[in-house]
Parts: sequence; C-alpha cells; structure tokens
Amino acid sequence: MKSLMLAAVSTAWAAPAAGNPGSGIIHMVFGAGTVVKLVLIILVLLSIACWAIIFLKHRLFRRVSKESSRFLNLFWNSKSLVTVFREAKKMEESPLAEIFRVGYMELGRLSKSSDREKANNPNDLEVQMVWVDNMERALRSAVNGEMQRLEKALPLLATTGNAAPFIGLFGTVWGIMVAFQGIGLKGSATLAVVAPGISEALIATAAGLAAAIPAVVAYNHFTNKVRNQETEMINFSNDFLNIVRRDIVRRTGRMVHGEQPSTDSMQPAADSAPVED
Repeated sequence: MKSLMLAAVSTAWAAPAAGNPGSGIIHMVFGAGTVVKLVLIILVLLSIACWAIIFLKHRLFRRVSKESSRFLNLFWNSKSLVTVFREAKKMEESPLAEIFRVGYMELGRLSKSSDREKANNPNDLEVQMVWVDNMERALRSAVNGEMQRLEKALPLLATTGNAAPFIGLFGTVWGIMVAFQGIGLKGSATLAVVAPGISEALIATAAGLAAAIPAVVAYNHFTNKVRNQETEMINFSNDFLNIVRRDIVRRTGRMVHGEQPSTDSMQPAADSAPVED
C-alpha cells in the first residue's frame, strides 16, 4: 500500500498537463535556468533543515514536558532536598531539574563559605538573607541558560519563514526576465511561447511558499512552548526561593530563642553538599 501511494504521488508530480508533454513539474524544474535551479536548491536545503529542526524540537519538548512533570511530583512530595538532587541529576532534559540543581549547589557553597560569619554573629538574619540574593542571581542565570537551550535553532525557522518567499520570488522574477528575453529573440509572443518559461519561473515561488509555511507555523508553535516553559521556570524559581526564605527565618527564630535548630531536610548537609563535576 505504501509503495503504491508513493508511486501515485510521483506519477502525479511527473505527469504532464493534457496536450503539452513538456509541462510536467519535474520537467519544468530540470528545464529551468541556472539561477532558478540555484534558488530551488537553496529552498530545498532550507526546507530540509527546517523539517529536521521541527522533528528534533518536537522530541525535545515532549521529553521536557515528561521529565518536568516527574520532577515537580518528586520535588513537592519529597521531604529531603538531598534525595531530590540525586534524582534530578537523572533528568537531563528538564529545565526545572537543572534550575533546582543550580540552586541546590549554590546553597551548598554558601553554607560552607558563610560558616565563619554565622559563628561571629549567629543571629544575624541579614547575613543569611544574603544567601537568598545569591541564590536568586544563580537561579536567574540558570533560567536564562535554559531559555537559550530551548530556543536554539528556532531563529532558522523564523528566517526561513520570512526569507523563503522572497528568495522564491527572486527566482520567479529572474525566470520571467529570461522568458521575455527568449520571446524577444524568437519574435513571437504567443501563449505557446510564453507559457513554458513563465511556468518554470513560477515553480520558484511555489517552492518558497512550501518552505516558508511550515517554518512559520512551527516557529509560532515552538515559541509558544518556550514561553510556557519560561513561565514554569520562573514560578518554580520563586517557589524554591520562598522555601529557602521560610527555612532561614524559622532557623533564625529558633536561635534567637536559644533553641538548637534541628537538622533540616531542606538544608544541604555538610557531608552531602553537592560538588561540581
């Protein structure tokens, strides 16, 4: 069945129009001038690149959605950030997992570097809130990095959508110029003389539209997905920072009242603080 369908499509494209054996689409492509052929090659290459990007981005966003859902479920149901960090390292495609890894590692570094400051003034809330500021910058940087990763190669879709019709139009205009030159040399302007050259030139415009339309639709689709992911990343960053703030305030309140703070599951332990590879 599949072979029959392919054969039918090939026959339809190659079949000449009634009464004119030389007017088949494939014949027109091979009969076009050098400049028109060059334009068609450029458009075919752009179309192939765009379809490759569409396929890869579709697979990427499907994995991103799946792993991000798994990570959020793990994050909100786990009582230990150490466990979340360990599992998050396995979710390489999830932007939320990457943001959490960056924030957790920054929290571990700050916990080690500020031990002396807390020893000199253990009740200083301002010192501990500096952690939050540093974490906020680290999380913001992680969000920007993930946005760049998700948007990678999308500009080619936008460029193809904007430029392909004009590239095809250039080929058409050039082909029509050549066709009119041929008319002048033959000294005849009948439809039989004019139609073949103009039809060959119009193939370039059709190819430009065929490359541009899928590129524009795909660019808008994936741009919307990137914006949704950006919203999720910002919301998760804010939630993570709020958890850290509440934990710091609670610990400081206990120390002010002379209580010994218990080891909190939301604080990286000294022996399990992450170390960058």
